[in-house]
Amino acid sequence: MLSPYLLAIGSAWIIAQLSKVFIDRVKNQNTVNFRQLYASGSMPSSHSAAVVALLTVIGLEGGIETGLFALATLMAAIVMYDAVMVRRSTGEQGVAIRSLIKEQKSSVRLPRAAKGHEPLEVAAGALLGLAVGLAIFFITR
Repeated sequence: MLSPYLLAIGSAWIIAQLSKVFIDRVKNQNTVNFRQLYASGSMPSSHSAAVVALLTVIGLEGGIETGLFALATLMAAIVMYDAVMVRRSTGEQGVAIRSLIKEQKSSVRLPRAAKGHEPLEVAAGALLGLAVGLAIFFITR
């Protein structure tokens, strides 16, 4: 049987990415954008969903007093902080740089502006991860 830890990570990631396609479709009036399957940013955060799903299974399997749970908590906090603070800031800077290049009518190839996450997107990913982690824990028992 597949490890519940890996199953939680993979399931949360896939569900979050598929959710992005569905949410984008609703926002854009039934236009399906399959780029959402692999694009960074958007609702919900796949990174947050995956690390919180793992954190949940670790906590339920081994207990919240273990060193492994503490390590998973730290990892989840770093990933979610990075998504909101670092990646989001970098994405906003990328958009500004693209805008400046366009204004200058430069022949420089426009760089890609990878998008980070809004706090709500990270929170939604974390809640999704919690639900997936709980489900995987009880399914694999």
